[in-house]
Amino acid sequence: MQDHTSPAALENTIALQKYGVGQPVRRKEDDTLVRGKGRYTDDFNLPGQAYAWIVRSSHAHGIIRGIDTAAAKAMPGVLGVFTGADLAAANYAPFVCGLPLKNRDGTPLKQTNRTALMSDKVRYVGDPVAFVVAETAAQARDAAEAVVVDIDPLPAVTDAAEAAKPGAPQLYDHIPNNVALDYHYGDSEKLDAAFASAAHVTRLDIVNTRVAVVSMEPRVALASFDKKSERYTIQVPTQGVSGNKATLARILGVPPEKVRVLTANVGGSFGMKNVNYPEYVCILHAAKTLGRPVKWTDERSTSFLTDSHGRGQLIHAELALDAEGKFLAVRISGYGNLGAYITGVAPGPLSLNTGKNLASVYRTRLLGVDIKTVLTNTTLMGAYRGAGRPEANYYMERLIDRAADEMGINRLTLRKKNFIKPAQMPFPAASGVTYDSGDFQAVFTKALEVSDYDNFAKRRKESRRQGKLRGIAVGSYLEVTAPPSGELGKITFEPDGTVKLTTGTLDYGQGHATPFAQVLAAQLGVPFEKITLEQNDSDLVRFGNGTGGSRSITATGAAIVESAGLVVEKGKQAAAHLLEASETDIEFGNGRFTIAGTDRSIDIMELAKRMREGKMPEGVPDSLDVDHNTKDTPSTFPNGCHVAEVEVDPETGVVRVVGYTGVNDFGTIINPMIVAGQLHGGVAQGIGQALMECVNYDESGQPITGSFMDYAMPRAEDIPSMTVGDHPVPAKSNALGTKGCGEAGCAGSLCTIVNAVLDALSDYGIKHINMPLTPERVWRAIQDAKAKVA
Repeated sequence: MQDHTSPAALENTIALQKYGVGQPVRRKEDDTLVRGKGRYTDDFNLPGQAYAWIVRSSHAHGIIRGIDTAAAKAMPGVLGVFTGADLAAANYAPFVCGLPLKNRDGTPLKQTNRTALMSDKVRYVGDPVAFVVAETAAQARDAAEAVVVDIDPLPAVTDAAEAAKPGAPQLYDHIPNNVALDYHYGDSEKLDAAFASAAHVTRLDIVNTRVAVVSMEPRVALASFDKKSERYTIQVPTQGVSGNKATLARILGVPPEKVRVLTANVGGSFGMKNVNYPEYVCILHAAKTLGRPVKWTDERSTSFLTDSHGRGQLIHAELALDAEGKFLAVRISGYGNLGAYITGVAPGPLSLNTGKNLASVYRTRLLGVDIKTVLTNTTLMGAYRGAGRPEANYYMERLIDRAADEMGINRLTLRKKNFIKPAQMPFPAASGVTYDSGDFQAVFTKALEVSDYDNFAKRRKESRRQGKLRGIAVGSYLEVTAPPSGELGKITFEPDGTVKLTTGTLDYGQGHATPFAQVLAAQLGVPFEKITLEQNDSDLVRFGNGTGGSRSITATGAAIVESAGLVVEKGKQAAAHLLEASETDIEFGNGRFTIAGTDRSIDIMELAKRMREGKMPEGVPDSLDVDHNTKDTPSTFPNGCHVAEVEVDPETGVVRVVGYTGVNDFGTIINPMIVAGQLHGGVAQGIGQALMECVNYDESGQPITGSFMDYAMPRAEDIPSMTVGDHPVPAKSNALGTKGCGEAGCAGSLCTIVNAVLDALSDYGIKHINMPLTPERVWRAIQDAKAKVA
């Protein structure tokens, strides 16, 4: 036993200060990753593995008349050629959407019930119709090219608004007009009355462009089947092993314990890898049928075709204001493009999530959402960083800037008039959720100060001297993070002296190991460097809701706090026995159990060792290990104000982002360095969508942005240095006071970049340009404006 003021105790205190909550601790995994020592799924191989290649439709829409596999089967190295008929015989369940969304008439969302291989009809270019397994990847690819698929082409439709019109090509007989979900939110009568009585109404037609995810690591999977145990194992990059295990078990028609999902390092996902795909079912089937492991690795060209895309909305937005500029109501209507199939959470970002986030930080009394999510002959849609939140804030901020110009009110003043005030918290938003905390005016004011907004006029004047147009925009945002959900917080004191945290979120670039360890070290005083993290094996992660919706630090943080409390309870019982004291006299703090009022204490790590090695009497725990699930952790409401400054070359239309400031309220910040990195990445993706990224199809449904030759991505030179500030107001909905941060950069950047460009073009009277604001679009807008004046 040691005195709690001993050198060892003092060292522990110093360590907690260095690695505690709020410290910019370097990420644990960085040394491995920057040295190229990370292990991604394609780095894994199994003895005797074969290789799969997928045969895909080259038509966007058509009837399958036949699939001739004879030539492929006869080719060297081929072990099997499989079609939809083979999978149908195995009686696998279809891919479905699990969201309980309802149409305006109360009926449920219409399902497309996608099968892993299509046998009757194809619905987009890239639709899988067969696959080949061979001894080598090259042999599988060669044989796949020998498979002859006879398809009678049908007319295709790629635009959601066109697809919903009578007479448009129908993708499914049971889904009239291709409308899978006719989503409605709000009181239509009250909204109509508010707009009718408004002193001013601003209206805008806005395109939220479809984007490709293009993560650095393509999708890849390695499947095996153990005949003795009748158990499937798949190594695959995911956003959570537990949820993916449950989905695969349902599709395969086996109990969950018959499926194991493993995930190693993940090279980006942004929502795309959160769901299961047909290829995974295909190789699991082949592994069982052939009795050997099967590997499939995608290529970039196919990733553009078959990875889920993001965004994709056509929106009519309206804002009603009184004579003083106070918001009376906001509503949006339009279409969301689902692509050819509905899986995962696809309809949610296009409808529900957009509505939940539309009110943002403003005292908007009424809110209405009417969005039809429509099936088209394009790649399926999925979650993409923010998943409904960036677009909702984009619509609101575009409306506000436009309303300010139309009413002759200063843009900053109009926002100030309508901010929710701290004294109004908790605030029941028109979206149906209640904000628990926030100081939006203070965040706004700090952003103006940090960005040197007051001196913008001088910078604009200097740009004009150089023949450039300079614009600035200020945009506030608020996000409603993932809906309430539970999480696993398992803490294990290992024999080797380490402490393992097991949880159901999953790190695919966020850097979970470090902030989670900071929280655990702060709660229990265990050495930071001794803490390990397990998220990657569904055999060990028995429960979890994965990473998505900016939920990780809040959900796993709550699990750590609750589980740590249970560890302390067990520790007090054991410490009381070892210290020969009453349990009620045992205090815990700074990693030590102490008899109150004395210098007699025991360190938590020493206590764990003593409990493990010695026999505890009846009624006293024999370990400090805890296996605990939290109940639903509520959503949080991260918010902020971003300021973007751009220069436009009127001769070429080229836009350059020359300044960017983001002041944010992420509640309690566990690791400011990681938070800043997440914000930088989100802003970069927002800049990409705002200025250059866009997926396009021709009239027949053929993708014309299927490679980096045609699909532009931002490079380092396109991203400015960013100034990041914080104005944290701790959340009241969770023990740590945290708010999500992973997707906020997108929410703040879309609106500010577009509004800043339009501010730069204001001399020409240009009011609106839809994303992406490419040099061609900007240049044409300038030429059209000049022609009108002439």
